Amino acid sequence: MFGITVRDHMMVAHSFTGAVFGPAQRLHGATFVVDATFRRPELDADDLVVDIGLASEALKAVLAELTYRNLDDLPEFAGRNTSTEFLAQVVADRLAGRIAADELGPGASGLTALEVTLHESHVAWATYTRPL
Repeated sequence: MFGITVRDHMMVAHSFTGAVFGPAQRLHGATFVVDATFRRPELDADDLVVDIGLASEALKAVLAELTYRNLDDLPEFAGRNTSTEFLAQVVADRLAGRIAADELGPGASGLTALEVTLHESHVAWATYTRPL
Protein backbone atom coordinates (compact mmCIF):
# COMPACT_ATOMS: atom_id res chain seq x y z
CA MET A 1 0.00 0.00 0.00
CA PHE A 2 1.36 3.41 -0.97
CA GLY A 3 0.59 6.65 0.80
CA ILE A 4 1.32 10.34 0.49
CA THR A 5 0.67 12.87 3.24
CA VAL A 6 0.02 16.59 3.03
CA ARG A 7 -0.11 18.90 6.04
CA ASP A 8 -1.82 22.15 6.95
CA HIS A 9 -3.40 23.64 10.07
CA MET A 10 -6.61 25.20 11.35
CA MET A 11 -7.54 27.39 14.29
CA VAL A 12 -11.02 27.11 15.77
CA ALA A 13 -13.03 28.07 18.82
CA HIS A 14 -15.49 25.69 20.46
CA SER A 15 -16.86 24.39 23.73
CA PHE A 16 -18.01 20.99 24.90
CA THR A 17 -21.04 19.63 26.73
CA GLY A 18 -20.55 17.05 29.48
CA ALA A 19 -18.75 16.78 32.79
CA VAL A 20 -16.08 14.57 31.19
CA PHE A 21 -14.72 17.71 29.47
CA GLY A 22 -14.11 19.64 32.70
CA PRO A 23 -12.97 23.22 32.02
CA ALA A 24 -13.14 22.62 28.25
CA GLN A 25 -16.91 23.02 28.61
CA ARG A 26 -16.16 26.75 28.44
CA LEU A 27 -15.43 28.41 25.11
CA HIS A 28 -11.77 27.94 24.18
CA GLY A 29 -9.53 27.99 21.15
CA ALA A 30 -7.67 25.14 19.52
CA THR A 31 -4.99 25.02 16.85
CA PHE A 32 -4.71 21.72 15.03
CA VAL A 33 -1.93 20.54 12.74
CA VAL A 34 -3.77 18.43 10.17
CA ASP A 35 -2.25 15.57 8.17
CA ALA A 36 -4.16 13.95 5.31
CA THR A 37 -2.75 10.68 4.01
CA PHE A 38 -4.03 9.35 0.68
CA ARG A 39 -3.57 5.60 0.07
CA ARG A 40 -3.69 3.24 -2.88
CA PRO A 41 -2.37 -0.26 -3.56
CA GLU A 42 -0.57 0.61 -6.81
CA LEU A 43 0.95 3.81 -8.17
CA ASP A 44 -0.78 5.52 -11.09
CA ALA A 45 0.61 5.76 -14.65
CA ASP A 46 2.88 8.63 -13.51
CA ASP A 47 4.16 6.61 -10.51
CA LEU A 48 2.23 8.80 -8.09
CA VAL A 49 -0.28 8.17 -5.33
CA VAL A 50 -2.05 11.45 -6.12
CA ASP A 51 -1.06 14.91 -7.35
CA ILE A 52 0.50 16.42 -4.21
CA GLY A 53 -0.33 19.97 -5.29
CA LEU A 54 -4.01 19.18 -5.79
CA ALA A 55 -4.09 17.23 -2.52
CA SER A 56 -2.60 20.22 -0.69
CA GLU A 57 -5.11 22.60 -2.28
CA ALA A 58 -8.01 20.33 -1.35
CA LEU A 59 -6.91 20.10 2.28
CA LYS A 60 -6.42 23.87 2.47
CA ALA A 61 -9.92 24.43 1.03
CA VAL A 62 -11.55 22.02 3.49
CA LEU A 63 -9.79 23.61 6.45
CA ALA A 64 -10.70 27.12 5.24
CA GLU A 65 -14.36 26.17 5.82
CA LEU A 66 -13.59 25.69 9.54
CA THR A 67 -10.67 27.89 10.49
CA TYR A 68 -11.20 31.13 12.43
CA ARG A 69 -14.74 29.95 13.18
CA ASN A 70 -16.58 29.30 16.41
CA LEU A 71 -17.73 25.75 15.70
CA ASP A 72 -20.52 26.16 18.27
CA ASP A 73 -22.16 28.60 15.83
CA LEU A 74 -22.23 26.23 12.84
CA PRO A 75 -25.64 24.58 12.31
CA GLU A 76 -24.09 21.34 10.98
CA PHE A 77 -22.47 20.77 14.38
CA ALA A 78 -25.51 21.58 16.53
CA GLY A 79 -25.79 19.11 19.40
CA ARG A 80 -22.34 17.61 18.75
CA ASN A 81 -19.12 17.84 20.70
CA THR A 82 -16.56 18.93 18.13
CA SER A 83 -13.85 16.76 19.66
CA THR A 84 -10.57 16.14 17.89
CA GLU A 85 -11.84 12.69 16.88
CA PHE A 86 -15.08 14.10 15.48
CA LEU A 87 -13.27 16.84 13.55
CA ALA A 88 -10.87 14.29 12.03
CA GLN A 89 -13.90 12.53 10.56
CA VAL A 90 -15.41 15.80 9.33
CA VAL A 91 -12.19 16.70 7.50
CA ALA A 92 -11.86 13.19 6.03
CA ASP A 93 -15.47 13.14 4.82
CA ARG A 94 -15.14 16.58 3.23
CA LEU A 95 -11.90 15.56 1.51
CA ALA A 96 -13.60 12.38 0.27
CA GLY A 97 -16.32 14.57 -1.25
CA ARG A 98 -13.68 16.56 -3.14
CA ILE A 99 -12.07 13.34 -4.37
CA ALA A 100 -15.48 12.11 -5.60
CA ALA A 101 -15.97 15.47 -7.36
CA ASP A 102 -12.69 14.85 -9.29
CA GLU A 103 -10.95 17.84 -7.66
CA LEU A 104 -7.75 15.85 -7.17
CA GLY A 105 -7.33 14.91 -10.82
CA PRO A 106 -7.74 11.67 -12.73
CA GLY A 107 -5.02 9.88 -10.75
CA ALA A 108 -7.19 10.08 -7.65
CA SER A 109 -9.56 7.49 -9.10
CA GLY A 110 -7.23 4.77 -7.81
CA LEU A 111 -7.29 5.95 -4.20
CA THR A 112 -8.72 3.36 -1.82
CA ALA A 113 -8.36 5.00 1.60
CA LEU A 114 -7.91 8.32 3.31
CA GLU A 115 -6.53 8.92 6.79
CA VAL A 116 -6.80 12.27 8.58
CA THR A 117 -4.89 13.06 11.76
CA LEU A 118 -5.49 16.15 13.87
CA HIS A 119 -2.60 16.94 16.19
CA GLU A 120 -3.77 18.81 19.30
CA SER A 121 -0.22 19.08 20.59
CA HIS A 122 3.10 17.29 20.43
CA VAL A 123 1.74 14.65 22.84
CA ALA A 124 -1.89 14.12 21.73
CA TRP A 125 -3.65 13.54 18.42
CA ALA A 126 -6.59 11.70 16.87
CA THR A 127 -6.92 9.87 13.57
CA TYR A 128 -9.87 8.87 11.42
CA THR A 129 -9.45 6.41 8.53
CA ARG A 130 -12.09 5.83 5.88
CA PRO A 131 -12.29 3.77 2.71
CA LEU A 132 -12.84 5.54 -0.57
